[in-house]
Amino acid sequence: MAKVLVVDDDPAIRQLLSDVLELDGHEVHVAVDGADGVRAFADLCPDFVVLDLMMPRLDGYEVLRHIRVRQESEAPVLLLTAAPDGAARGRESGANYYLAKPFTADEVLYLIDGVLGHDTSIADVRAAVEVARGRGYSGYS
Repeated sequence: MAKVLVVDDDPAIRQLLSDVLELDGHEVHVAVDGADGVRAFADLCPDFVVLDLMMPRLDGYEVLRHIRVRQESEAPVLLLTAAPDGAARGRESGANYYLAKPFTADEVLYLIDGVLGHDTSIADVRAAVEVARGRGYSGYS
């Protein structure tokens, strides 16, 4: 499957997305903030990026600029944010997709698999989410 980079300062979100995406067969790498995300992107050249907007050190907009301008990458980027103007600013900054917080693991998995051309059934998604819950995740569903 695909190499996915998850950049989020919330450990619960990183864990949920890692669990669900790994169970779906993706190779997942995580970064704990924007600066870590820029370094990880340069090292990994991922197929897809899941990016939080509000993070310490570098916010999601700055990370997007690094990805699009300095790395000259067209890798699809999903922006996760609760900011009301996040979608518009994210698109202007180079994000391809946007999900408002709170989101569900199902939404993220369907979107990534759809973009990457992978066929994921509802049963597969639900099974992955249940395994993540079984590992003690109590945040987003």
